[in-house]
Amino acid sequence: MTPHADLQNRVASYEAGRSVPYGLPSEPQSSYVTMRDGCRIAVDVWLPNGAPEGARFPALLLFTPYFRRFKLRPGSDAVASPNTGKFSDYFVPRGYAVVVIDVRGSGASFGTRDGFRSPAERLDSAEIADWVIAQRWSNGVLGATGISYLGAASDFLASTGHPAVKAIAPLFSVWDTYADNYFPGGMQCTSLTQIYDNLMKGLDLDQRSYLKDYKYYAHPDYQGPKPVDADQDGSLLAAAVAEHQGNFRQTDFMADFGYREEGLPYDPGYSSASISPYSYAEGVREDVAILSVSGWMDGAGYANGAIARFLTLDKNPRHLVLGPWDHGARIDVSPWRAAEEPGFSVLGCVLRFFDTYLMDAETGMQDEPPVAYYALHEEAWSDAESWPPAPGALSLYPGASGGLGRAVSEGSAQYQSLPDTRTGFETRYERIAGMDSRNYYCDWQGRTRAMLSWDSAPLEHDIRIAGHALLDLAASFDAPDAALFIYLTEVEADGTERYITEGVLRAIFRDEAPAPDTIRINWPFRTFRRDSVTPLPQGETQHIRIPFLPTAWTVSKGSRLRLSLAGADADHFKKVPHGRMPLISVDLGQTRLDLPLAAKPGSA
Repeated sequence: MTPHADLQNRVASYEAGRSVPYGLPSEPQSSYVTMRDGCRIAVDVWLPNGAPEGARFPALLLFTPYFRRFKLRPGSDAVASPNTGKFSDYFVPRGYAVVVIDVRGSGASFGTRDGFRSPAERLDSAEIADWVIAQRWSNGVLGATGISYLGAASDFLASTGHPAVKAIAPLFSVWDTYADNYFPGGMQCTSLTQIYDNLMKGLDLDQRSYLKDYKYYAHPDYQGPKPVDADQDGSLLAAAVAEHQGNFRQTDFMADFGYREEGLPYDPGYSSASISPYSYAEGVREDVAILSVSGWMDGAGYANGAIARFLTLDKNPRHLVLGPWDHGARIDVSPWRAAEEPGFSVLGCVLRFFDTYLMDAETGMQDEPPVAYYALHEEAWSDAESWPPAPGALSLYPGASGGLGRAVSEGSAQYQSLPDTRTGFETRYERIAGMDSRNYYCDWQGRTRAMLSWDSAPLEHDIRIAGHALLDLAASFDAPDAALFIYLTEVEADGTERYITEGVLRAIFRDEAPAPDTIRINWPFRTFRRDSVTPLPQGETQHIRIPFLPTAWTVSKGSRLRLSLAGADADHFKKVPHGRMPLISVDLGQTRLDLPLAAKPGSA
């Protein structure tokens, strides 16, 4: 491998040269493992086929609420493990044992789910780790990985401090469940909770009629969770599913978390912190290697989660990869993509990581910069020593005539918030709820007409935005609360409008605070706690800094950059305030857009 090759080529080169010495068995070994409280957890064990007698392997653990396996109709060719199958299919022939676990209250496991990423699951993960390293096929070395919920479960396992855990690869997963997922900017993402709740009814409660709306689980041959090997008549499975009937409901559960770290009304010790990896970060040993992966259209803030994990666990061997992907990298999200399916091998990237830290292989990974990111529109990978990638800065100022330039403009601009402002259903928010999104913001054209917008002059040269853009907004309001949605758009020379990124903030949470050691970030931090709430004083100018979600995007010479402000996204977020929407008066002389700029490779 050449040191100057980009990450995609380095991964492809490594993957092509990596041996695949084993086969994949047709079925895993499946059994129950009993937890401290007697709850029986269903576990599948996939072992390399054709290995010598007595061979021992490092094990990768995947903790899922989405079924370790479905029971299939006889003769079906459906994929029995749509959530985790690609991991076992890929890693087992390459010399890893893969252990897939139905978390308590799901699949064939017993118990009741008391919440989303319950603390009980975190304790279970350490006991499962004990069981795994006691097996005759284990060499005593553990890793954990998975996408989304499973990625956060990897964090949870590492945070137990279990000595066998040497590396984790949380993929497309949160660091702070409140701010990265369900309440970005303190605004409740209501569309997500309802869609996700229907999915979990279909899975947890085995109400299969709900699954028809979710492509990954809609196959007509799926017949509920697969019983473990010893449960020949399915009686244990039936008893387990009966216990799931008491599981939490997502729409009700998340509504109780309106303030970050405030306990549930019936359990003061159970808060959004209880279901977030950051609150357990101090338990992660400094020798655990960490690979954080996310994409530019990864939900409401999963890229923030990957970056925050990378910045927080700065004493660990760590790597950060940010690509042109949606949630789970099912789609290349770039409007200029060569193909719908990503050309980058995320599994190959994870293999190289685990080979480095679990098999002590010489992969070259430890000698490379720890950050790799992909610039959209430029369609290029770059390396960096940190995040953001040592950016320069460009400040632009909105003008009274609708321009966006380098000179400060005096005056004001008014915008009446409209409750029916919409962003459509081809957005970053659908995939995280299980929808089968294939194109992103393909209907963005004209949507900013319902917003207050400012356009720059045509750019004289390309600029690469890389990091978190920031709007320093000075505005007054005629209501005590407001929802603030901000957008960046590239308007190409022919008038084509391309959504770049957005920011969200509920105005009552505008006061900033120092970030805690467990959430180290380089954009404005809000506690989102009840005691931080400050109603807007009507008619008084407020200075509010709103970060955009991170991106790397090269705006082309001749294009214009558009800044837009709105007061609602009716397709995805709760209406704020409940009654009359506010009139927003922007003080142009004190409002500024800061863009983080990075040099293109090879530029002066």
